[in-house]
Amino acid sequence: MPSVPLYRFSDPGGEPAQVPLPETVFGVEASADLLHRAVRVQLLNRRQGTAATKTRGEVSGGGRKPWAQKHTGRARHGSTRSPLWRHGGVTFGPQPRKWSLSLPVRMRRKALAAALSARCAAERVKVIDRLEFARPRTKDAIALLSRLSCPPKTLVVIAPEEYTVPVARSFTNIPGVDCVRTDALTVYEVLGHEGLLLTAQAVRALEERLSDG
Repeated sequence: MPSVPLYRFSDPGGEPAQVPLPETVFGVEASADLLHRAVRVQLLNRRQGTAATKTRGEVSGGGRKPWAQKHTGRARHGSTRSPLWRHGGVTFGPQPRKWSLSLPVRMRRKALAAALSARCAAERVKVIDRLEFARPRTKDAIALLSRLSCPPKTLVVIAPEEYTVPVARSFTNIPGVDCVRTDALTVYEVLGHEGLLLTAQAVRALEERLSDG
């Protein structure tokens, strides 16, 4: 069973205690193919698919043949809106399309558990008992991450009920640091950060979210 250090918010520089993590969330064998599929689906679902160009049949003008077919000494043309002409249509340009893909629920759960397990196996996961800020203050959040020796790109994961304005905004202006709720956590975010800082309540929430029940 994997275990990680548990720090106290009241004394982040103190000696941490080792706590076990749920095997179903942080002890799953990582699959490179499954992680690749999950990241690809998430990135494709972010695309709007609204890029569009006009073909020669959609641009204005070009109804009259520019000059006679023969006896002019010039190449034959039937329209001034051909892709060969300035202000003409676009050949094989992008058209609106749907990029969205989907993964089965169990595959999504397993992919997220595999990403968390990979970070845990690399000893990039730390747990803190709670996160409580009286008011939004970036300086306090930077000091906390520094005392915990978190890497520059750290993902702070908290439970939905812990997601308050002081906590979220305290980490907002730190470059490379993001704060996310457990119900919005994705594989792409986990793999895109060097380290993870989770609250004890977030660990329990992830265990409930990724359970097969």
